[in-house]
Amino acid sequence: MSDKQKSVALFDSTLRDGAQAEGISFSVLDKLKIVKLLDDLGVDYVEAGNPGSNPKDLEFFHQVASMKLEHVRLVAFGATRRRNTAVEDDSNIQSLLSAGTPVVSIFGKSWDFQVTDIIRTTLKENLAMIHDTISFLVGQGKEVVFDAEHFFDGYTENPRYAMETVMKAAAAGASSIVLCDTRGGAVPSQVRDATAHVVEELSKSYPHIIVGIHAHNDASCADANSIVAVEAGSRQVQGTLVGFGERCGNACLATIIPTLQLKLGYDVVEDDALAHLTLVSHSVAEIANVSIPHGTPYIGRSAFTHKGGMHIDGISKNPRSFEHINPESVGNERRMLMSEVAGRATILKRIQRYAPELGKEAPQTKQIIDALKHLEMSGYQFEGAESSFELVIAKHLGKYKPYFELDHYKTLGERPLMGDPLASHTAVVKVAVDGQMAIAVAQGDGPVHALDKALRKVLEDFYPLLGIVHLTDYKVRVLDSKDASAAKVRVLIETTDGENSWSTVGVSTDIIEASWMALVDSIEYKLMKEGVVPPASHEQGEK
Repeated sequence: MSDKQKSVALFDSTLRDGAQAEGISFSVLDKLKIVKLLDDLGVDYVEAGNPGSNPKDLEFFHQVASMKLEHVRLVAFGATRRRNTAVEDDSNIQSLLSAGTPVVSIFGKSWDFQVTDIIRTTLKENLAMIHDTISFLVGQGKEVVFDAEHFFDGYTENPRYAMETVMKAAAAGASSIVLCDTRGGAVPSQVRDATAHVVEELSKSYPHIIVGIHAHNDASCADANSIVAVEAGSRQVQGTLVGFGERCGNACLATIIPTLQLKLGYDVVEDDALAHLTLVSHSVAEIANVSIPHGTPYIGRSAFTHKGGMHIDGISKNPRSFEHINPESVGNERRMLMSEVAGRATILKRIQRYAPELGKEAPQTKQIIDALKHLEMSGYQFEGAESSFELVIAKHLGKYKPYFELDHYKTLGERPLMGDPLASHTAVVKVAVDGQMAIAVAQGDGPVHALDKALRKVLEDFYPLLGIVHLTDYKVRVLDSKDASAAKVRVLIETTDGENSWSTVGVSTDIIEASWMALVDSIEYKLMKEGVVPPASHEQGEK
C-alpha cells in the first residue's frame, strides 16, 4: 500500500481464536474454504491453528501448503517455550516449525499476576522465555508476531513490567508486537493511552516494528478498542471476520474494516474486495454454521433496512438522510419494510405494482393501509413476509381470485413403533378446484410438514408447476405468552421453487391453522406470480 502510515494490516484469527467459540467446530475442508474466502477479501495474515495442540491442525497445514494464495500469509500459533526448558527441546516449538508457515505467532505473558500465579514462574524467567522463543524462530527464518497476552491488564497494574515484555520481544527480533486485551475488559480510553505509549517507546529504538491490537468483546468494546488503537498508532488489527470467538467473541473485522477505510481513510483492502464484504462474511458464517445477527453494522440484513415512515420518505428523497454510507460499497443492499409505520409513500409503491393509476389519496390506498394496521394489531408481521402483504394488496384491489376452496383438512400424530421414524404425522386435505373435489393423504415429519405435502399433492394435478415448490424454513413466534398454551402464534414460512424464495405468514391461536394460512398464501402467491388464471367457476361463484 502506498502510505505506510495510513495502511493497516488485517490479521484474521477465525480458524484459531474463532474455533474456540462455543458451538464452533471446523473440519479441515471448512478451514480450507475459509482461507480461500479470506484471501479473496485481501486479508494479510490468517492464523490457522496450533499445530502442537491437535492432529487436525497438522493435517490442515499439510493440505493448505498446496493452495495458491494471492494475499494471505499463513500463521501457526503457539506459546513461548516452557519454563526451565531449552527452546530446542520444547516439542511445541518443534511443532510450530513442522507447520511450514512463513509466519509464527507466539504468545507470552505481559501481566505479572499471570506469570507468578498462573504459569508459576519468575518474572525474570518469563522474560527469558519470550526472548529465547522469538530469537530461535527468527533464526529459523520465520517472521514472528508476538502477542503480548493480558497486556492492558498488566499495563494497568504493573506498567513497567508490561513494557519490559514488549521491549524484550522487540530485542529478540519480532516483526510486530500485538497488544492483547485477553480478558476483554479494557475500555477505549485505556487502550488508546497504552497503545500510544508503546508506539512512542518502540519508535525510539525499533521504528520498523509494527504495533498491533487484539481485542475481545467482554465489555462490548472490542471494535471500538481496535479503532482507537489504530488512531493511536497501531498498524495491525487482529480479530475474527464475523466476531465469534472465546466467551463473548473477538473484534469483528467485518465492521472494523469499513469503519477504518470509509470513515477514517486508512488503506485496508481494495475497494472491489470491500464491495464483496457482506457476501464473504455470510459465506464464512455459513461454513461455521452460525447466523450473523440482522443488526450487525455494515453486513447485517437490517443494516440498511428502513421501516419508519419519515425514514423511508427521507431515504426516497436522498439516501444520505438516514444512511451513513452507500450499502453497495460493502456489498449490502437497501430494504424498505412493509409495516404499519412504513408510511403511505412506501405502501403506495407496492400498490402501484398492481394498479399504477392509484394515487396516495385514492380510497383503495387508505383501505389497504387501514387493513395493514388492523392485521398487525392482530399479530401479523409483514417485515419477513412481504409475499403475504402483496396478497393483501391484490385482495383489496379486486385482483385476487382463489385458486381452490378448502373442504377440510385433518392431521393425525402418532409415535411410530416401526417403519419410517420420520413419518410421525399424517395429513388429509380435501379441496375443490373448478367444481371438482380432490383429496390427498401424506405423511411427514410433524403435522406442518405432512400438511404441506398433502396440500401440494392434491393441487399438483390442477397446477403442475407446484411440483417444484417446497418448504425451506418454518418459524413460530408465540404472541402474548401470558396466555400459555392458549396463546396466539405467528407462523412464518419460507418457500422456494429452486430459483426464487418467498415468505408468507399466518396468525391464529391454533398453530396448525396459522401454518395452514401461511401455506395457502405460499401456494397462491406462486400461482399469482406465474400468471396462472384461477378457475372461471370461482369468479362466477363470487358474483
